[in-house]
Amino acid sequence: MKKLLVAVLSLVFSAAAFAQAYPNKPIRVISPWASGGPAEALARTVTMKMSEALGQPFIIESKGGANGTIGTAFVAKAAPDGYTILLSHLGPTAISPALQKEMPYDSLKDFEPIGQVVAGPTLLVVRNDLPVKNVAELVAHAKANPGKLSYGSVGIGSTTHLAGEMLNMTAGIDSLHVPYRGSTPILVDLMGGRVDFAFIGISGSLQQARAGQIRAIAISTLQRSASAPDIPAVAETLPGFELNSWYGMMAPAGTPKAIVTRLNQELDKALRRPEVTEWMKQNGLDPRPTTPEEHVAYIRAEIAKWAGIVKAAKIQPN
Repeated sequence: MKKLLVAVLSLVFSAAAFAQAYPNKPIRVISPWASGGPAEALARTVTMKMSEALGQPFIIESKGGANGTIGTAFVAKAAPDGYTILLSHLGPTAISPALQKEMPYDSLKDFEPIGQVVAGPTLLVVRNDLPVKNVAELVAHAKANPGKLSYGSVGIGSTTHLAGEMLNMTAGIDSLHVPYRGSTPILVDLMGGRVDFAFIGISGSLQQARAGQIRAIAISTLQRSASAPDIPAVAETLPGFELNSWYGMMAPAGTPKAIVTRLNQELDKALRRPEVTEWMKQNGLDPRPTTPEEHVAYIRAEIAKWAGIVKAAKIQPN
């Protein structure tokens, strides 16, 4: 018994000493998306401030592929020492488990959530000649014309597809899904009157809406966005509706709690820096600092929500 107690205390003190010395070398941040994209820009903006506080560089590595699951799986298998962390995202963390029969990781068991980084709102936009100016009018028009309205998405199983299905379910309407290969052709067809509405990221649609080429009627996150505070949330009409294309940070399971706490503290500070907040506003993102406990609870709820939506939409897992 005494030997066991000594061994346990030794492990506790070793972990504490390790955490106290952390970090003493560069930290890798894995972005599970293609190099040069918005995820990489977000990671650089936030970790630059964390690096200043921790005294070590953060090296961003892009490991894209398979809808973000390749880079996510890489971190799941990394050493739990705080030197490899993941820029996690809604898709590979909470939606892919419902769309893939065999996952290379468990989003809850294989990671230690550090905290949410941002909320990623999308705009609900309609073609200009559709006779609706808000969500209530869109719902009423869809109910008066069952099966006649269409919405565009960037592909089957994408967040923009599932957002349309969630709108169908929440509002009790029947609209037709039209998949595209990217948001640009959706915008072209919205402006040309060939599709009726869509959920598109703020950075890819707000400019066109401000120019009067399409009409923005709502935002997809529960709260209004700092990027477009004049645009109401869908949830103001349909309570509980939320499409939040969030990003977070996670470490491999088994990473010492003291390290997770330290990273969370520095992430929180970085997200409250005025220059970071302004950058996010300009890029259609909203800072959402949380505790690790809040973030894991949110991930758990997101996994359950999207599994239900995929099932209701009758999308077969691959």
